[in-house]
Amino acid sequence: MAAPGQPANATDEIQVYNAAIAAVGQFTYQQHLNYVPLGLKDPPFPGGLVSNHSLNGTPEFAYGMTEWWELGFYLPFAVENQQFLSDAFKVRTLFVSPHADQRDFFYGLNLEFSNTTPRFAQTRFELEVRPIIGVRNKEWEFIVNPIVDVGFGRFGEPDFAPAARLARKLAPDTYLGLEYYSDLGEIGNFAKLADQQHTLFLVTDFKLGVLDVNFGVGYGLTPASDRWVVKTILGYAFPVPGSNERTGERSSAGPVNPMSHTSTRLMQP
Repeated sequence: MAAPGQPANATDEIQVYNAAIAAVGQFTYQQHLNYVPLGLKDPPFPGGLVSNHSLNGTPEFAYGMTEWWELGFYLPFAVENQQFLSDAFKVRTLFVSPHADQRDFFYGLNLEFSNTTPRFAQTRFELEVRPIIGVRNKEWEFIVNPIVDVGFGRFGEPDFAPAARLARKLAPDTYLGLEYYSDLGEIGNFAKLADQQHTLFLVTDFKLGVLDVNFGVGYGLTPASDRWVVKTILGYAFPVPGSNERTGERSSAGPVNPMSHTSTRLMQP
């Protein structure tokens, strides 16, 4: 059982943030889809969403404000027993070290405000605080997101849900790695290990035409975790205003897409 006030076990976004953002003036789009072929059959709280056989996702829209600031907007949803369920909306503001995709050490902070519906959480409003800390070289990257979730209301205890990623670069725009997601419960009163959520994903990142793709299969390591989860993220970056469409050159610096790992030159912080 999840801690009171926290989201249902199946989530709309399963991603480790790497501090890369859209270029200044650029719009990006990501479609998150997560399916639970074998998951928990009991809701995390009375009336909550049952994750087993559920499809969860969200369209994510983002816009690059500056070289270190990006804004985002989500419309989360779930499909349970062939019924479409809306989880209202989320807005986020993401601050990062400029040109994080070109650095060997990078960092950032994402603040995400959620307006939730009763099937997904016991508090209507929630805040996610997601620090981003990472290192990379030409072959490897390691990223940690020590996430804190806070609900506003009776069941709004602060919850610790760290995530991490270790991946190896196989080719330009192609990575293979492991991603780890957890939910330890209320800060200062962590749940017993069997009641915590711990899931390990085997993931790959690659290009499919103009799309960036992240695909992974996760296995739950504790009884409180969904046993199997399949996740997919499809990302597209709209052309940067002022870019040369024919040559692909851009007047604004920034990654092609927040999911991309296109850097071949490393910069010091």
